Amino acid sequence: MILEPLPLTSDHDIPAPILTELTALYTSNRAFQALSGDFPDPDDIRPEQVATALADELANPDVEVLLARSEGQLAGIAITLAHHPDPSDPDPWIGLLMVDAGLHGRGIGRRLATLVEDRFREAGRDAARLAVLDNNPKALAFWTALGYRPIGRRTDLQLGRPCTVLRKELTTPAE
Repeated sequence: MILEPLPLTSDHDIPAPILTELTALYTSNRAFQALSGDFPDPDDIRPEQVATALADELANPDVEVLLARSEGQLAGIAITLAHHPDPSDPDPWIGLLMVDAGLHGRGIGRRLATLVEDRFREAGRDAARLAVLDNNPKALAFWTALGYRPIGRRTDLQLGRPCTVLRKELTTPAE
């Protein structure tokens, strides 16, 4: 699997073929979209909505959007935050990790998470955090299986949804 930053045009737009791939990825995860409320209609996610959502993320200079490719196809996306807005929080965050629903159960999410953690380690970071929506027990099970431990509860900064905050020490190399 290859992990690469989201390429943008000279006008800071997402190239049309990549936006088509991303829209298909977001659409494939209908159950998550229904839980998250990130899009008004989880059954009708449009390219312009995906472009707007990603542009909103990229407006923060500490955000990186990473695409995971396997065998030339878009397999997943990770959105990371180098520095949380809370100055007392020293850790980078995984804001989103999503794998094409047709590829679930093949270890791609685990591999993508490991690649993101490796990037954090290479940047000298020794832990990572993320927040799981309280209405998403599958995600909580996924992240705890990867060694993330609950450290608190808060509402997310975008929509005020209740979340569990998890943290993982990154002091050992990825296996």
